Amino acid sequence: MLAAHRLGMWRDIERTRAEGPRWTEPELTRSLAVYRRWAAREMLAGRLAGFVVETDDGRPAGSGMVWLQPVQPRPGPDVGCVQPYIHSMFTEPEFRGQGVASRVVRALLRWSTDRGYTRVTLHASEQGRPVYERLGFAPSREMRLELPSRRRRGRAR
Repeated sequence: MLAAHRLGMWRDIERTRAEGPRWTEPELTRSLAVYRRWAAREMLAGRLAGFVVETDDGRPAGSGMVWLQPVQPRPGPDVGCVQPYIHSMFTEPEFRGQGVASRVVRALLRWSTDRGYTRVTLHASEQGRPVYERLGFAPSREMRLELPSRRRRGRAR
């Protein structure tokens, strides 16, 4: 179910991208099998946790994940080499606007603070940004550059 919600998240992101879709449906679907293997390994290692909000009759209304992401050491209270990273947030369409995502994020934050972490990071979609801002998240200084794919560049030498 968590993997299916992740796929739903990517489909929503692709559907609403101002510059048009980046990934095709076959690419999204293929990524699911890879994600499932990765998630199973990370969960067994204790580095990945998922949280689900269910309806009264047990149907999943929304979910999200927190991963202990490897990072380089830095000054400050979190001098370790991992940090909690929130990802794969998804709310079923009929439950959107009812606080489901906020409940999931609060659970992910509790999980992180219970383990002594003082910082959590994530990448917000346009749809998710208001949820995170209401909960006190602030934009970071991260920058990104999309490199040309190997398929377009040819073989590396």
